[in-house]
Amino acid sequence: MTKSSIFYSITFIFAVSIVSIFLALLFLLEYDKQNYTEKLNTKYSIIARATLFHMNNFITNEELQKQVQGYRMREIDDEQTKKYIIKNAEVIQKISDRIGTSAILKYENDHYLLVETKYSILLLKDEDYQAYRYDLIKMIFAVVSLIIIVAYILTIRKLKPLRKLKRQMDRFAKGDLDIDCKIDGEDEISQVSNSFHNAVEQINKLNQSRQLFLRNIMHELKTPITKGRISAEMLEAGKQKERLIGTFEKLELLINEFASIEQITSGEGIKNVKPYRLVDLLDEAIDVAMIPISQIELDIADDLILHVDFRLFTTAMKNIIDNGIKYSNDQKIKIIATPSKIEFISQGKPLKYELAHYLEPFVQEKISHHSFGLGLYIVYHITKAHQIDFTYEHKDGYNYFNFEKIEALEYNNNVHHTK
Repeated sequence: MTKSSIFYSITFIFAVSIVSIFLALLFLLEYDKQNYTEKLNTKYSIIARATLFHMNNFITNEELQKQVQGYRMREIDDEQTKKYIIKNAEVIQKISDRIGTSAILKYENDHYLLVETKYSILLLKDEDYQAYRYDLIKMIFAVVSLIIIVAYILTIRKLKPLRKLKRQMDRFAKGDLDIDCKIDGEDEISQVSNSFHNAVEQINKLNQSRQLFLRNIMHELKTPITKGRISAEMLEAGKQKERLIGTFEKLELLINEFASIEQITSGEGIKNVKPYRLVDLLDEAIDVAMIPISQIELDIADDLILHVDFRLFTTAMKNIIDNGIKYSNDQKIKIIATPSKIEFISQGKPLKYELAHYLEPFVQEKISHHSFGLGLYIVYHITKAHQIDFTYEHKDGYNYFNFEKIEALEYNNNVHHTK
């Protein structure tokens, strides 16, 4: 649980509430105890003063009874008991006056009032005294604490679905559409979770419809394109034949590029990741691009291994190679590879716009009859799917398209050699 978590904040608030109530309880106990002690002292002060006045014949017995009316104080008559209590009792408070002294004594959880003059000693037992008890306050604290704890548990239980929703949203953000965040309930969290669940289901349906549409249309187009290409090959040599063949080649290229896009966006393309030698990947890319080897200069080590999807990664390199040669001044490209970077270098003018502009579909540097503007768009999404950075820079009259942050391994005998 992080400090920024709402669960941490709520737990902190409830903990502070419990501690605050506990501190308030301690203050209340101390205050109430002092108040109780002050009342006892006031009571004993009244009784002691009236008794001293009576013992010194300043007031009559009737006046004494009137002043101490309501206080249940019993005189200890037995001298032996009186002496024993006086000897063993704890003196809580003692007051001296010119007419006598008075003291509050405590013995065996009972309170006594000792009144002395020059002529007599009087010991009174407080029949009303009860030791200070704070059971009621403790009960109130226990009830309030229980209410707060129950409220905390209920609050956490209500917010608990947020954790599930967050986990599902994290999976959704990573491209996993197979999530379930539906929650039973009528509160706001349940409504948000269910709305998000319905939105994901709708996205799933739209995604499946898109994939079905693309796959069906590509399947349906391949047959007439193949038949048209065969028919065009049977025509007599001439411009018409070349135009037809060129048209069918562009259509085949468009179908293949759409297939790559569909595989990437559907999330199926990066599931078939295996280790391959970089030289094998480049051989396949050059073969698919149908570019003479004389136009390509290679500076790579034979033992560099990449963990990639073979078909997708060769498609990305084919597009980069084709793009570099197409827009170079000398129709050549140089490829330099290290364990963490692959550079595709070609001589030419710098791009007019930032690289991000060319990563959109159907964007080209100039009008071309040999491209649909999907090359760099496909390259970007393939490298992104492999967690590889696709960057660009222009130095000394050369364009550098780079695959960076590549995790390469040394050659081993378990590598798949595919061309």
